[in-house]
Amino acid sequence: MSLSEEPIIPTDPPPPAHDDSSSAQRVRRRRVTRRQMIPTDPEGQAEFIASLARRAYPSFELFVFSLLCGAIMGLGFFLDSQAVLLLGVLLTPLMTPWVGSLLAVLTGSLRFFFETMMALFISATLVLIGGLLTGFGARLFMPITLTNVFNHAHLWPEELFVIGIGAITLIASFLRSEDKPYLPSIIIAYAFYLPINAAGFGLGAGLQDVFLPGLLVFLVHLALTSVLGLLTFFVLKVRPSASGLAFSGVILLIYGTIMIIYMRPSPAPVTEAVITSTPTTQPTALPTLTPSLIPTTKTIRPSSTAAILSSTPATEIAEGTTTITSTPVTSTAVPLTLAITLPASETPTVTMTIDVQPIFGKVGANEGGGANLRQTPNGKYLMTLDNGTIVEIYPDFKQVNGVTWIHVFVTRNGQRVEGWLLESVVTYATPEPNFEPSSTPTFGITPAP
Repeated sequence: MSLSEEPIIPTDPPPPAHDDSSSAQRVRRRRVTRRQMIPTDPEGQAEFIASLARRAYPSFELFVFSLLCGAIMGLGFFLDSQAVLLLGVLLTPLMTPWVGSLLAVLTGSLRFFFETMMALFISATLVLIGGLLTGFGARLFMPITLTNVFNHAHLWPEELFVIGIGAITLIASFLRSEDKPYLPSIIIAYAFYLPINAAGFGLGAGLQDVFLPGLLVFLVHLALTSVLGLLTFFVLKVRPSASGLAFSGVILLIYGTIMIIYMRPSPAPVTEAVITSTPTTQPTALPTLTPSLIPTTKTIRPSSTAAILSSTPATEIAEGTTTITSTPVTSTAVPLTLAITLPASETPTVTMTIDVQPIFGKVGANEGGGANLRQTPNGKYLMTLDNGTIVEIYPDFKQVNGVTWIHVFVTRNGQRVEGWLLESVVTYATPEPNFEPSSTPTFGITPAP
């Protein structure tokens, strides 16, 4: 068999059939849709919002992935591992029910708002249960380091900024594309699920000041993202209905109040701190032996011939209302005793002051940009110390739930503020102290031979 030496050139495809008027209209409609993703006419807006609502309606996979990511996040808090926490965030479900709740606000549909918010609430509850069960299991392995639990149970300005960008990006991506916006959804899931899982873990592990602060952080994140999401809908010209406009005003008012209450700065955490001076170690003064003073007593006896005689008869003289009576005195020999007590001499007390080398450290938290200063170990929040802040460390420490807390003070605005920090977030500029209890020395007296 021989092959032809001439090249084979493909023939042109047959010309397409002539489009009728209906197909031309469809092409024109597609071009208009590409130019303008969000329709402005009332009919187009209603159809567009209906399609968005169908995409945002919660599905069964929301609850399955919520339980799975809750368990993995709890394991990440137990291991105090950022990598495992990141894995849990990546396995979070698509946060379309949150978008659906905002669509329900715009349309004024109370039923759709209830369905989407209940789906979001059940999903958050499953994540909390995952952290709760892991926290109960962590009790068997105490003491362990739980820095990430405390970090994610508090508000951080950097996180609020990133969460705001994620909310705007998720709404814009959901409106302009039919693809699933996984990346901005992960940011919203990070904002919702990590604080709620930390709250459940703290409740299960019996940690103080974790459960309620974690719930408040979740609430603030929900309010912030919802306000920014509604504003993004308005900017992108998604017009609310008349009832939706009133509903949007109510929701904005409620969420705005939540943010004002819980995001305002503390009244003055510095004033609640105990302001003290630099401690100095002063040993107990050595006992001073003072010889006892024996009083000297000198007795003078009168001669036997000396006596006090009185022969004056008893007389009674009345003078006004006062009666003066004179009584004869019997002659009696009275011994005279003279007691002389010498005053104690002043013995000077010598006090020895030993200069102790101060211990300095630098705050260096792994995340959040700083560490929380508390009034007592794992107690009331005072202020946040940025990374790089130099603190002076008292020579004492305490352990709460197996975590070491150190006693420090820092100078702020010319005042010395005292508090407690996690020992794991401080690096020492001076020789590192030994925060281990030392054995109590035994003092004994060796008898002289």
